[in-house]
Amino acid sequence: MTHDQTTGPGGLPEEPGYDARWVMSPFDTSDTSPLLDAPHASGAPRTPHPPQASGAFGTRVPAENPGSPFEEPSASAASRAPSVPAPTTPAAASTASTASAPKKANGRDRYLDLLRTLALVRVVAYHLFGWAWLTVLFPSMGVMFALAGSLMARSLKRPALGVIRGRIRRLLPPLWVFSAVILAMMFAAGWNISEDPDNGGTWGLIELFNYVVPIGAPPFPWSIGDKSGLLEQTWAVQSAGVLWYLRAYLWFVLASPLLLWAFRRAPWVTLLAPLGLTAVVGTGVVTIPGETGNAVSDFAVYGGCWVLGFAHYEGMLQKIPRYVAVSCSTLLMAFGLWWASGHLGPDGWDLNDIPLAQATWSFGFVVILLQYSPSWQDLPGRLKRWDKLVTLSNSRAMTIYLWHNLLIMATVPILDQLYNLPFMNDRMVGLLDATYMVWMFVLVWPLIGLAILAVGWIEDLAAKRSPRLWPTGSKKPTRPGTHAGPGAGAGSGPASHSRPRARARARARAR
Repeated sequence: MTHDQTTGPGGLPEEPGYDARWVMSPFDTSDTSPLLDAPHASGAPRTPHPPQASGAFGTRVPAENPGSPFEEPSASAASRAPSVPAPTTPAAASTASTASAPKKANGRDRYLDLLRTLALVRVVAYHLFGWAWLTVLFPSMGVMFALAGSLMARSLKRPALGVIRGRIRRLLPPLWVFSAVILAMMFAAGWNISEDPDNGGTWGLIELFNYVVPIGAPPFPWSIGDKSGLLEQTWAVQSAGVLWYLRAYLWFVLASPLLLWAFRRAPWVTLLAPLGLTAVVGTGVVTIPGETGNAVSDFAVYGGCWVLGFAHYEGMLQKIPRYVAVSCSTLLMAFGLWWASGHLGPDGWDLNDIPLAQATWSFGFVVILLQYSPSWQDLPGRLKRWDKLVTLSNSRAMTIYLWHNLLIMATVPILDQLYNLPFMNDRMVGLLDATYMVWMFVLVWPLIGLAILAVGWIEDLAAKRSPRLWPTGSKKPTRPGTHAGPGAGAGSGPASHSRPRARARARARAR
């Protein structure tokens, strides 16, 4: 069974302010420079095979992740394509120069940033409400893996070993903090892994290593605590289950040098092979038991989206006429829905339970998104009001992804205190019951904000940057007597305005 996430959990050149490249794939870290790569996205708890459990408040196990989470967007392939300059008059050349001035030197793409933010919001909503149609409305995991694949292809212009080392370096410290907290909670609640029938023995102890390096599925108890406790008894499953996405992301990163090599030699075969593999391992033709089967299925289902990221970066998608790409994608998505209609799982149209439908729908959806990618340097129009939140969510995608499920459950004991208020009569209690999950959705965001303040800065340390508590990309105020022109941003400001005058004075003294 596959599970949608987001998410998502390389470093780019550092600059003051917003490191956009570290935004999603949980956790993609984009180039060697300090701009972040990240997750996403939509993170679904991946759990072994016991029956799925539904949380008292609507979260599910296994659930989905955000996605790929968290890498900084690069400029679209269209913006990188070489162009032939047309003859221009001096006035036209001046106009063109002015028009290009506002472009940022870091080359981040706010359209891709926005997609990551939408993926994260959708993941949180999915894990809380459990609405199956959300997996059709916006396949967060496929989107996040595609964005991470594009950034990985860009980063692999450098030596592969260094790129992989950088990705892993950014992935592990936030994971270690999260693992330390939930393992402490599980042991404090009485979990004894050596006596756990599902994870006992020497092998169970060895599998604890997956909380340190997510090469496999970490062990956790299916039920812990008691019904009168602050958290429901499935909290461990729902909290630790999201780590399946980090496992998938890590294996994609490790396989990327080989995948990119194959893509450049046989692009169509490499692009479509994961769909063929999904048709084999995701439909029951070949059954691989246990977590190994889950890992192979995840790799097959989202492998096509990861390689689509390669195609986007290499400019392959832009060489295909848009009407052809959209038409073929629509047919593929229609096939996915048709297949899903005949293979509905326990949650109906939840594509996380239908691997082939998830793979084909996500693949087609991503092709259309990347075909229409506008490569914004700034959010346009009314979207601009969300600029700081988009920047924050991209800079802290790993933190949001890892902690959101645990924080969703933490809303329950907080909201339960409302029943003790003196004015809560039967009518008010009924109203609270009817809107309980809406209030959970409202409350979880301030809790996520507190998590960002508490542990989000670890993402900066992992990226070898100065820690920031609330990275919204706000620019530092300029000194009196200076101004920020159209090209102001990282690397500009008072110092950059003073340098030409200093050089002029030096030349005058030399004369």
